[in-house]
Amino acid sequence: MKQLFCILAMLTLCGCVETRFESPLGDKLETCDARWKGLWTPAPPEAQDAAFFVDADCRFFVIDRPARDKPVRRLEIPLRYTQVDGQDYLVVADTALKDLVEIQPPPGIDPVPAQSYFFVRYRIDGDRIDLAQVNSERVAKLVEIGKLDGTVSRANKELHVYVRGDAARMLKIVRDEPVFEGSAPTYLARSALSVGEFERKLARARGH
Repeated sequence: MKQLFCILAMLTLCGCVETRFESPLGDKLETCDARWKGLWTPAPPEAQDAAFFVDADCRFFVIDRPARDKPVRRLEIPLRYTQVDGQDYLVVADTALKDLVEIQPPPGIDPVPAQSYFFVRYRIDGDRIDLAQVNSERVAKLVEIGKLDGTVSRANKELHVYVRGDAARMLKIVRDEPVFEGSAPTYLARSALSVGEFERKLARARGH
């Protein structure tokens, strides 16, 4: 499940490293990219203890089993999609993840924002989706030298970055700064299983 969270760039959930943005990526967010429809699992195969499923109505779900004594669950996550200069991005509000995992407020931000956002860049090639996370170390340095407005919190091997600005500023950052470069690559593969088959397989694998 750790890898699945990282794919969504929610690094605070899986490694104490994260970048959150004050505003969404522009004001032209879409609710659907039909190419995502289907069941997608992380690679390699041994990491497939969770999956993403996008149904016929373009609703985006995370499928997992949070504990051995818990049933398999299918949680809807309201994602948004956008394109910037021909490249595709996912945008997800931290508040959209409240049913999936507990997320702490951005450190050092007062007052606490009602919500903030994670960005992921993606490229779809047939039955494969390549994803790039924000390079939090790179963004942190841009904040520290004053090129970006925001805050950086470093303690006990944790790194929390918060970038301020409106939606137009977020677009400018993505266009002008290589904030995704140098991040560890990851990808999803389209599963040959139906969503029901995957859920039954996950239940059996966890001893249900």
